[in-house]
Amino acid sequence: MTFPRLTRRAALLLAAFTLAGCAATQAVAPAGTEIRVMTSGGFTAAYDELTPAYEKATGHKVQTAYGASMGAASDSIPSRLARGEPVDIVILARPALDALVAQGKVVPGSQVDLVRSSIGFAVRSGTPKPDVGTVDALKRTLLAAPSIAYSASASGTYYETELLKKLGIEEQVKPKSRRILSERVGAVVARGDAALGLQQVSELLPIQGIDYVGPLPAEVQRVTVFSAGISSTARQPEAAKQLIRYFTSPQAAPAIVKSGLEPAAAKP
Repeated sequence: MTFPRLTRRAALLLAAFTLAGCAATQAVAPAGTEIRVMTSGGFTAAYDELTPAYEKATGHKVQTAYGASMGAASDSIPSRLARGEPVDIVILARPALDALVAQGKVVPGSQVDLVRSSIGFAVRSGTPKPDVGTVDALKRTLLAAPSIAYSASASGTYYETELLKKLGIEEQVKPKSRRILSERVGAVVARGDAALGLQQVSELLPIQGIDYVGPLPAEVQRVTVFSAGISSTARQPEAAKQLIRYFTSPQAAPAIVKSGLEPAAAKP
């Protein structure tokens, strides 16, 4: 899988063009504003490329905390919010974001869809790539794998609660599957602690020491929409809105596509 490259110079220019367009129609926060963001792994690769360009173009400073969209791990976004960690923007799977709205932790109506993310597989670099191209091939691969690692977030929840049941192999496969907390599944596979790893494609591609195998077959794929929302305790709501507009701009799309995601605006 190959993706277009976005050079640092191009990223800075694109950010500048984007912000110029935003300034024409929207309120723009003054330079030097600090924006606090909590983001889950699915959007991280694109976020980490786009944010420095945004900071250069605006003079703002973005402070970032990373965590899973769901679950009780100490660094998950729900756990961070429960502790009262300061934040302006949260970026996570849309169902988890909507739950935070219902809990009063995110401003109702502030949700903005950013990207669509598919689930895929990886193996340790240099090992044979199994066939996951069809549902039957996927079943054979999961049954044959000596060990499987899956995430504690959206993709892993789907795997352990729905996918294995759909495939009719839950009893055989679940006992050799391990839910990974506070770590990328790819890192576990890279050091040989699992033969096969399942996670959002965008979370697998950046990991050194693994080979990307391919996505789940379309018939059993679960596309997750990752969305941004404004915290109900946001100290910089206008700056937060400005950053979200940048993430949804056409100029941000190359970095998003390169990371293995699809801009949400690409689908109706």
